[in-house]
Amino acid sequence: MELKITNHKNFFKIVGSLNKENMDVFNNTFNDVFDRVKNLTISIEEVETMDEFGISALTHLYNLSKIGNRSMSVIGDGNRELYKHFEHHTTAA
Repeated sequence: MELKITNHKNFFKIVGSLNKENMDVFNNTFNDVFDRVKNLTISIEEVETMDEFGISALTHLYNLSKIGNRSMSVIGDGNRELYKHFEHHTTAA
């Protein structure tokens, strides 16, 4: 399934598969996003599949938010592996 990303101001909705094949769409959408917004919310409610490249992309975006003193929230009952990844890295820090 292809990747579709829509947004309104600082709320982004990701639909479809977030994987290696469509990282260019993700990267083009979120390139320099923290130059435009201070608070970012990403809904992964409609993400059907996410591979390690998708998890890595969201992790990188999260790290950029922390470096730039910005806020980023990921919402929705999306990929459990993503939540496990963030939970592990949050408790390990």
